[in-house]
Amino acid sequence: MPTTIRKEFITAVKDIINQAREQAIRSVDFQRVLMYWHIGRSIFEEEQQGKERAEYGTYLIEMLAKELSPEFGSGFSKRQLAFCRQFYRAFPIVNALRSQLSWTQYRLLIRLENKDKQEYYLLEAVKNNWTSRQLERQINSGLYERLLLSNDKESVLAVARNERIPESPQEIIKDPMVLEFLGLRRESAYYEKDLEQAIITHLQEFLLEMGNGFSFVARQKRLHIDGDEFFVDLVFYNRLIRCFVLAEIKTQKLTHQDLGQLQMYVNYYDRYEKLPTENMTIGILLCADKNDTVVKLSLPKDNKTVLASEYQLYLPSEQQLLEELKKEIKNYDSESCYDK
Repeated sequence: MPTTIRKEFITAVKDIINQAREQAIRSVDFQRVLMYWHIGRSIFEEEQQGKERAEYGTYLIEMLAKELSPEFGSGFSKRQLAFCRQFYRAFPIVNALRSQLSWTQYRLLIRLENKDKQEYYLLEAVKNNWTSRQLERQINSGLYERLLLSNDKESVLAVARNERIPESPQEIIKDPMVLEFLGLRRESAYYEKDLEQAIITHLQEFLLEMGNGFSFVARQKRLHIDGDEFFVDLVFYNRLIRCFVLAEIKTQKLTHQDLGQLQMYVNYYDRYEKLPTENMTIGILLCADKNDTVVKLSLPKDNKTVLASEYQLYLPSEQQLLEELKKEIKNYDSESCYDK
């Protein structure tokens, strides 16, 4: 009789237990979601019977909270019951509720008045298995608005719905990129190696900010070019658009020389690293500041592989992003008129 048990066997059994526990927690949490939905529907339907009285809804929730809270606790407060009613009105079809989402996540979603935005975050949270904290972070960082800066609404939603896969880097790469999770003070000056190290330390959060389908490949990747050595700051791979993604970090304002350097790295990867079945390599210059006109003039007019993206060390306000979106639309309209 063997005296030891295979480690693989123990690991497999532990995985079964952990998966079962996770499913049990999700099942219980979804029952909570269903409970709040049914309470919300009951409140809404009862409210409609007394709709001739303008303040009946407020009165109904106040009285119900007084009845429920002493027996069932703070989970049935006036504020919580108001969320239940709002939840039902935002998601009136019970069969459309996603079992992968918790009540905390639904509470974040029902606060979004824009239905397209609400649908986008719901689909992405399910598809990427976001935690409540990750969903909140993506909403607060204006992920939806930042994607709209380089894409139209229909394309953004189509990708979220899995109706199509991204075809260009602009559909994935955000500009600006928000790196508040690095914990760096925005008023301070940093060396590029400091920012790079902070990204490596917070790699999971950085991959989340990069977007869907990214995986980390290398840091300071050495390239030998006819006796000379060069180093690519960060190398990633994106499985959705099936290509390498090279990231260069610049803590100062972007120059045309920076673009030329990154273009060389992209050319190297296209000629010596990528497989015939893979798509063209993408280069991202992550910079503190940039002149969009300089970027456009430094690159070919039909450029699709080298991008410049500003980074921010703080969460932008929704108003800031909306103003940038309006500016981008105005610039696009002006360029379209000029091309004609």
